[in-house]
Amino acid sequence: MALLESNKNRGEVRIHESLEELSTDLADYIAELSETSVKERGFFAIALSGGSITLMRNLCGAPYNKTVDWSKWYIFWADERVVAKSHVDSNYKLAKDHLLSKLPIIPSHVHSINDSLTAEEAANEYEFVIRQLVRTRVVNVSDVSDCPKFDLILLGMGPDGHVASLIPDHPVLEEKNEWVTFITTCPKPPPERITFTLPVINSAANVAVVATGGGKAEAARLAIDDVGPECPVLPARMIEPIVGKLVWFLDNQAASKLKGFSQFVDYQMF
Repeated sequence: MALLESNKNRGEVRIHESLEELSTDLADYIAELSETSVKERGFFAIALSGGSITLMRNLCGAPYNKTVDWSKWYIFWADERVVAKSHVDSNYKLAKDHLLSKLPIIPSHVHSINDSLTAEEAANEYEFVIRQLVRTRVVNVSDVSDCPKFDLILLGMGPDGHVASLIPDHPVLEEKNEWVTFITTCPKPPPERITFTLPVINSAANVAVVATGGGKAEAARLAIDDVGPECPVLPARMIEPIVGKLVWFLDNQAASKLKGFSQFVDYQMF
């Protein structure tokens, strides 16, 4: 793993030689944040997104399965497909299969959407649930806005630069008042989704974006590098934590178009 200097406000960029190295680094990163949050607040509130869940797999093994205080974890979803929890497209099912079923996380601490509701109803109810947990400070509150301050929001990034279910050129990107909103026209099936809004994501204490594969390379370049005003502003580019920390977890292929990547390749050769 190597660190790459990035443009101002674009966070820390970590480049990895393999998916296994990335998964190990990601597990270390999450475990450290969990330890710090539990010591400071007594809780660790983490929001997951579909593209990053499988790469959390190393948390299920040693030493994390024994050293992490799983009883203090509260799990949320930064976005979810409006399908049954048993559906193959469900982010909840993805997390359950790869993570929740293998760790001693308290079931009542797992907050997924109500899959019996419409997209709009599910988004409204999910925001209500989060608001109740903000009142009790299970989820912290931002110092600079009225938004929740999750200890970590973990995002994947699509080849089009979408994060959570914030898709390019969609009105959802302009939402400023809601914490959780919905879309019914996602170009990738299933079309109905709920998603955290940009103000919520940017109010988090920590935001991590995970991207792997050559198909993400151009999106990573547009999201991270200083590309100039003539280039499209992707949703991933709009991730700018107000006071929190942003970290990118990339493999070689996803990082291959970044400025300075050749220096990283040279570094690997020594």
